[in-house]
Amino acid sequence: MAEHELSYEVTPREVEDRRAAGEKLCLIDVREDAEWHICRIGGANLVPMNTVPARLQELEMQADSTPLIVYCHHGVRSLNVVYWLRKNGVENCQSMAGGIDRWSAEIDASVPRY
Repeated sequence: MAEHELSYEVTPREVEDRRAAGEKLCLIDVREDAEWHICRIGGANLVPMNTVPARLQELEMQADSTPLIVYCHHGVRSLNVVYWLRKNGVENCQSMAGGIDRWSAEIDASVPRY
């Protein structure tokens, strides 16, 4: 699939399979700080949704070298962020469908659900 044809969403299983295959991915957690302290995915970077516009250049530079996998609690905020990023020229990004809640249910039960 060509980069410009990259789907807007990816499942937690697809993310984990890509990581297991050795693909370098940059996980971007767009939840709020309080949510981050409840649970997180190891290696993820906290970029609360309301800070994304101010960090556009940083995210764009990161996406130039590594696909961005954006996630939130259930996948709604992250999908909105991915739509916004693509509208603003950052194509190499996808939202993790179902968010960290689905990640906990399907991939890593040690991640607390809330």
